[in-house]
Parts: sequence; C-alpha cells; structure tokens
Amino acid sequence: MSNVIADEQKSPEESAIDYRQGAFTMIKHHFGPMAAMMKGDLEYNAADFAKNAEAVAALSKFPMNGFIAGSYEGETEAKAEIELNAEDFKKKMETFQVEAASLAEIAKGGDMAAIKPQFGKVGESCKACHKEYKED
Repeated sequence: MSNVIADEQKSPEESAIDYRQGAFTMIKHHFGPMAAMMKGDLEYNAADFAKNAEAVAALSKFPMNGFIAGSYEGETEAKAEIELNAEDFKKKMETFQVEAASLAEIAKGGDMAAIKPQFGKVGESCKACHKEYKED
C-alpha cells in the first residue's frame, strides 16, 4: 500500500507516519479557509475557495500511501483498527477522494447554494474515518 520515501534515520513505519501526517496537515491547511468561509468567519471569495477545494481534491489522494502495516504505534493518532479493517478504511478514504473531487468541480462555478451541501459531504467523509480510526 505504500510508496513512501524512506528517511534513512527513521524506520519505514516512522516515515509512513510522517508522510501521512504531512499530507493531512496540507489538507487541513486548505480545508480551514473553506470552513471559515462556510461559517462566515472569513469573507467568501469564490476564486480562493475554488483553489483550496482543488488543492484538497489533489491532496486527498496522498494520505493512503502512509498507512502501512505496523505504523500505528508511536507519535500517531491513527488506530491499529485501520490495519484490521483495511477494506473499510480504504473505502472511506475513497469516499473522501470522490467527495473532495466533486467539491472542487462544483466550486469552479462559485455558486454557494451548490457548494454548501457538497462541502458538508466532504466534512462528513472526513468524520467517518476520524470517528472509527483516529484517537481523540
């Protein structure tokens, strides 16, 4: 499942953790401004929203590469259940990718009425994994 570039000073498992955390950090960086626009905490800017949605869609494809056997101990909030329920986890990650890609496409139109429900679907797809597979 992995094509993570190994760090010579870290185990493959530690490198995988770093990789997926880096990917999720980038997703969060782009998701945050969109969430702020949805809540009205940040003025809606269609171009910025679309750029962030496109970035999330592209980045959504990366985290899966960082979930390798044995990488659920140490400095991670990912639960070992990911390994035990690999097919379910993969399905949930694929749903996130599909919903993020759909948001990116819808965001190009700039219509908040169309964007808002799809943004909610992306958020729900994130929560589906967090609920079962992330330590709080």
